[in-house]
Amino acid sequence: MKRYVIIITAAVLGACQQPAGTPQQQENQTAINLTGRKVTVYTTADSTGYRITATGTLNFEDLPQPLETQPCIFVDPQTTFQQFEGIGGALTDAAAETFAKLPKPAQDSLLAAYYDTTKGIGYTLGRTNIHSCDFSSDSYTYIKEGDSTLSTFSLAHDEQFKIPLIKKAITAAGGKLPLLVSPWSPPAFMKDNNSMLGGGKLLPAYRQNWANYVVKFIKAFEEKGIPVWGLTVQNEPMAKQKWESCIFTAEEERDYIKSFLGPTLKKNGLESKKLIAWDHNRDLIFQRATTILEDEEAAKYVWGIGFHWYETWTGGDMQFDNLRLVNQAFPDKHLVFTEGCKEKFSMDSVNNWSLGERYGHSMINDFNNGTVAWIDWNLLLDEHGGPNHVGNFCFAPVHADTQNGKLIYTNAYWYIGHFSKFIRPGAKRIGAAASRWLLQTTAFQNTDGSIAVVVMNTSSQKIPFQLWIKGKAAGTESLPHSIMTMVL
Repeated sequence: MKRYVIIITAAVLGACQQPAGTPQQQENQTAINLTGRKVTVYTTADSTGYRITATGTLNFEDLPQPLETQPCIFVDPQTTFQQFEGIGGALTDAAAETFAKLPKPAQDSLLAAYYDTTKGIGYTLGRTNIHSCDFSSDSYTYIKEGDSTLSTFSLAHDEQFKIPLIKKAITAAGGKLPLLVSPWSPPAFMKDNNSMLGGGKLLPAYRQNWANYVVKFIKAFEEKGIPVWGLTVQNEPMAKQKWESCIFTAEEERDYIKSFLGPTLKKNGLESKKLIAWDHNRDLIFQRATTILEDEEAAKYVWGIGFHWYETWTGGDMQFDNLRLVNQAFPDKHLVFTEGCKEKFSMDSVNNWSLGERYGHSMINDFNNGTVAWIDWNLLLDEHGGPNHVGNFCFAPVHADTQNGKLIYTNAYWYIGHFSKFIRPGAKRIGAAASRWLLQTTAFQNTDGSIAVVVMNTSSQKIPFQLWIKGKAAGTESLPHSIMTMVL
């Protein structure tokens, strides 16, 4: 039998990190032999019972040059891109309050489903709100209104539901769950509209007080045994919402970072926390990134640029090219998907297959344009798509029937799992391309040397194809409206 060897470098195996958007042919090569190596296929597909189900084992055979008539997924492990940080979901007030209404067996089942790497989909990141957001049962802060000295600061509100859930999630994840924290609005007295709702701006006189507040929150959480991995400056800083919101222009965010938040984090020994700017949609991301990151004093504090997927409110598609442009312009910074969900909840639509396909489309293209971490919105919501104190009810991957103590899994959960279960922190994205436009793909190599190739088909066609790696190929097929992960 002819032996074929793929050369993978030590960098692919996680020994070093390179800029997220820069492919590099590797040196210091280590041989990996494909001969006899098998591919395990996991599938989720509409109109079937497949839900991350092992559906086959493939073998490689010689295929030096595919023909145009042979659909292929081409994978090149020698071409590497960004290092992967992880995937997770938000532990909001709404998720925590809903979780508390479930019986313990359902709670345990949910935690295993999200955080167990064998029984579940192995989440490795989390996000939570700094005091209230729309997915809270009411508006609240951690201080008495008007307390600019922060002497009344208390986490008593979070200790009822949110902190217990976060601690259980950390335990379920094996004792480690990097947490991103985000504010939706400063307290009302710090803003020019004297309200946490409806936009408004942070008053210049309170910029230092607000930076102190954020630092106080991080330290208070860590004193409770909840390590904070990173923080965003402001959730959706260009959105005037009926819920908690606050407007920062690009220049205002830049100046707040370099003169207040960044120095305050450093002064308090928190400079290692990953500070993420923007935290809004892909539409304005390039303008925001250039304004902040072209200023050296601001850029030195910024680890990454966060983004959401709601630019589709205009009726168009997700704007992945804007991510690519930011990635190319600032390869030393990190792109992080910080929030996304399907809006306008309806229980009649929880089995709609397009829910998962939206996730798959975003995740594949976000990763292919340099994203290093991907964090979904609410981990869990109730049968009404809440609780939400302003009626902004949305979908989550899992909903709770709180009347009957049951969990409802949408196919979004399974689609996310095709990435989070098989692509682990420290992995490197590797080259992957489809020869048919109906197939979307991305691929990563984990630190243990395993390779995970994700392929999604949103069409109604069954599409046979070859998984092709350097003259070797394994034949399989993509089912209609399916996502598959091939692990080798």
